[in-house]
Amino acid sequence: MLTAQSRQKSYADVGHKDLEFEVGDKVFLKVAPMKEVLRFSKKGKLNLWFIGPFEILERNGLVAYRLALPPSLFAVHNIFHVSMLRMYVADSSHVVDYEPLHLNENLSYEEKSI
Repeated sequence: MLTAQSRQKSYADVGHKDLEFEVGDKVFLKVAPMKEVLRFSKKGKLNLWFIGPFEILERNGLVAYRLALPPSLFAVHNIFHVSMLRMYVADSSHVVDYEPLHLNENLSYEEKSI
């Protein structure tokens, strides 16, 4: 019995990596396990898995972090276990450029194909 447990532990340890974040880092927050408690705009299969990015304000202990949450999430406690966080890597290709919309006097606009 003990041999089987140690073998399973060795298999699990291969894929395990310790996560650490610094104060000021941006992270995504995993919300999939909380879907029964909170709904983040969609239901079922289309429910969000991660929201954010949020800034880390401080580290609490070895595996907990306090996040700067927006006022819309006032009901959610702002300290999360490291397993609920994913690193956000800033990428300029994630930013979508757009042209401002020109409205007519009657609040209509003209569509132009690109």
